Amino acid sequence: ATALRAITPAMDNRPHKPWHRWLGILLTDLFVGRPWSVTMEEELSLKSQRLDILIIERRDAAGATADPAGVDGLPDGLENLAAHNLLSYKSAAEPFNAWALEELISHYVTYRKLASLRARSGARGTDEPLAEPAGAYPLLPARDFRRYAIATRQPRQLLRQLPAGACRATACPGVYDLMIGALPVRLIVLDTLAKQPHNAPWELFAHAGDQIQYGFTHYQPRSRIGTFLRDQLAATCGLETAMAYTVEEFKRDAMRDLLEDVLRNPKYLKTFLDRLVEEDRLRELAPEKRLEGLDPEFIEAWLKQLRRHDH
Repeated sequence: ATALRAITPAMDNRPHKPWHRWLGILLTDLFVGRPWSVTMEEELSLKSQRLDILIIERRDAAGATADPAGVDGLPDGLENLAAHNLLSYKSAAEPFNAWALEELISHYVTYRKLASLRARSGARGTDEPLAEPAGAYPLLPARDFRRYAIATRQPRQLLRQLPAGACRATACPGVYDLMIGALPVRLIVLDTLAKQPHNAPWELFAHAGDQIQYGFTHYQPRSRIGTFLRDQLAATCGLETAMAYTVEEFKRDAMRDLLEDVLRNPKYLKTFLDRLVEEDRLRELAPEKRLEGLDPEFIEAWLKQLRRHDH
């Protein structure tokens, strides 16, 4: 009871926190070592906007069926991941309503086009520009895409609006399969999931105090950023942790990881160097390195000019 009372005052501040981004970081940590990657702000090049959605994409993008080792230990609702998975999330302050569901489906349509164009053109990065052909072009199979609606609280209004038989409970409490027209959508209600260790990642983002407490007790981060996120969420909810991973340690490790990524990829390295101010680049060089390649006569003339100014 004491732990729950400690959590309750923090609930009033939940809408002011970046819950969507934190969930993206959590999923990034959850899929460390698994054959999927997580994208938080996908650029919709065809419409020049970003999705308010998370994307879990199989790294080899081949096949819709995940191998058992890849999904082992994932929280309820994610056992059926495909090659491309779109997640729309609503925190405790936002109801997952019919409009949110329609947005998820519209994002799926646009993203399927983009993924198909990338596969057709051989584009590897999500930041590469794409142009939609004037005529028809083949789309990737529908079976390679799945849609997930992540609701913190039970979306009672939405469920009342669905046609009879459009919502089917699965074997997992809190997980439902919706049929929206011809499209299946997986609904995951965080506040009603079973208290099982593998559900701890979801329960960190629940609204019910007992679910949150269970999540913090059983969540096992898979990376440094996961440890930092757990401590950040604990501080937000008014809980105490060992705080084994400090902000300064996080910044240090994040900088090191960023530099490693930059140095491994020539494109990123060029972009990084191009953005450096020339003066900042020179400041890091020894005097002899700064003068390397300059005409000796030019250097001597410049030094003579400096001497005249000094006198």
